[in-house]
Amino acid sequence: MAGKKLPALNSSSMSDISFLLLTFFLMVSSINTDQGIQRRLPPPADPNQTPPEIHERNTFRVLVDMNDRLMFNGEIGDINLLRGRAKEFLSNPTNAANLPEKETKNIPLLGQVQVSKGIISLQNDRGTSYDMYLKVQNELTAAVNELRDEMAKEKFSRKYVDCSNEQRDAIDKAIPVAISEAEPKNISGQKTGGN
Repeated sequence: MAGKKLPALNSSSMSDISFLLLTFFLMVSSINTDQGIQRRLPPPADPNQTPPEIHERNTFRVLVDMNDRLMFNGEIGDINLLRGRAKEFLSNPTNAANLPEKETKNIPLLGQVQVSKGIISLQNDRGTSYDMYLKVQNELTAAVNELRDEMAKEKFSRKYVDCSNEQRDAIDKAIPVAISEAEPKNISGQKTGGN
């Protein structure tokens, strides 16, 4: 007896359905690969107010060239050393003459505190990679965060994140985010003055 042939399934509609499902999932899915910097921008400066004079010793210059090479005050630097150098600069623990001046301020909850006049000046080349830009920003932010954490432990016996809003505000006044970022430009091959 001859066997009956079974009719083949029409699979053309299956490929259409697969394509529609794939398209649907691509459109409704999100892939979180965004990187960014969380920082509150300062309020706009008063146009009638003249900016304060900044002494050379109060400025820590950080340059990143188009090849992602880092310079601290005119010397070749390493990203792994940036956080430590920034912390030393901002805190000036030994009151060194080549590091920033300090100003005594009376801050509620802290009393008389020596506040650094130091400013970190960051300049990137237009060709700096975004990855290197983020690494530099992260190290500078980490330096400020570590200094704030150290003060919180010293003054309030707890980490900065565990402090009350009033305590954090006081610490923020004692250790402000003093990072000035200039608009990127072609800086490769330039020499900068250092202290």
